[in-house]
Amino acid sequence: MTQGRNEPVSGERRSPSRRTVLATMGAMPVLTATASAVGASGAAAATAASTAVIDPSAQRQTIRGFGGMTHTAWIGDLTPAQRDTAFGTSEGRLGFSVLRIPVPENQANWSRDLATARRATELGATVIASPWNPPAHMVETFVRGTQTDAKRLRYNMYGAYAQHLNDFNTFMRNNGVNLYGISVQNEPDYAHDWTWWTPAEMVRFLRENAGSISTRVIAPESFQYRKNISDPILNDSVALANVDIIGAHLYGTQFADFPYPLFKQKGAGKELWMTEVYYPNSSDSADLWPQALDVGEHIHRAMVNAEFQAYIWWYIRRSYGPMREDGRISKRGACMAHFARFVRPGYVRIEATANPASSVYVSAYRGGRSTVVVVAVNKGTSAVSQQFTLANSTVSSVSSWLTDASRNVAPQGTTGGSNGSFTVTLPARSVTTLVAGVT
Repeated sequence: MTQGRNEPVSGERRSPSRRTVLATMGAMPVLTATASAVGASGAAAATAASTAVIDPSAQRQTIRGFGGMTHTAWIGDLTPAQRDTAFGTSEGRLGFSVLRIPVPENQANWSRDLATARRATELGATVIASPWNPPAHMVETFVRGTQTDAKRLRYNMYGAYAQHLNDFNTFMRNNGVNLYGISVQNEPDYAHDWTWWTPAEMVRFLRENAGSISTRVIAPESFQYRKNISDPILNDSVALANVDIIGAHLYGTQFADFPYPLFKQKGAGKELWMTEVYYPNSSDSADLWPQALDVGEHIHRAMVNAEFQAYIWWYIRRSYGPMREDGRISKRGACMAHFARFVRPGYVRIEATANPASSVYVSAYRGGRSTVVVVAVNKGTSAVSQQFTLANSTVSSVSSWLTDASRNVAPQGTTGGSNGSFTVTLPARSVTTLVAGVT
């Protein structure tokens, strides 16, 4: 399917061309204590599912956050109200806790995204930055296959480029934004419109120059999570020592390719982030339902199958994005908010039955000692009566929020649990977030 990305608006800098990638009304939920679930009103009409067992002691990855990208040069900046919608955590907000911004090649443009970055920081979000090109004087052209004007960083400019990245980090810090990390290159393996890097070049830069950068270093940001781009980094101990976050994009990446055994083997002490995607496409409205549920499943699989620690959308405000052009949260955005608002930075994903019923996807997260968050996506056409059991835990209360065809992250009230268990009716074609108080 052909999908547009990075579209310019009138009068703005021309952005990269279109590209081809390989991507492929239910009732209100009813919460009941397990002791009364069998005869509970509403539950009888729903299909029964296997119990979803959640083990708070079985800890997986630490979550750094969920968020999106702003790129003022290409589509304009967020308004003050839109910044608050994106990064606020109260009702009617997206709850984003990560912002990604570009690193302009020209210093004169470094302040373009500063206002949004500052506000995101004030609201508690983490900010990272990615470059599309080095400064022009550091670049040379070469022949790459049929592309006669391909661009790459001059080999004698590696040190100067590291200083360029470091200077941007210093500029942001001096202006009130402490970058969590900075990338070496956005999509070095899909760079027809920007700067190419081979895996060997990336390893060389990391080995020889990345150590001088005074914030966390992100690499390689392959456009399709191609392991042949990141494997050389993991297999080179010197390069790996100078990278902090293995970053990847998921354009067209199949679910079967989400796990990364080599990272599990060699990535100790490093973080694993998904730093850019839109899904399932950029051609449909973000309010198309039930298609927007695909976003919920995609995030689920990014957390559970890939074990990413962050999930970052492309443009925050776009017709296909989490926020519509009018600043209102879209259906895709509502699905993201079920994770972003409730699974906060520092929470830890814990083991849970991931697929307790056909078309039902469950992930769970622990926040401190007393909170467990469960996000359940039901893509099926029937409601599901879903029991949850927390191993070796007592559930004191369960609050829930629902998105379906007619509601967006709508609060559904609070109930109690019984002996560590509770049962919820998951409406057909819905996303439900459950926040349980546990002891």
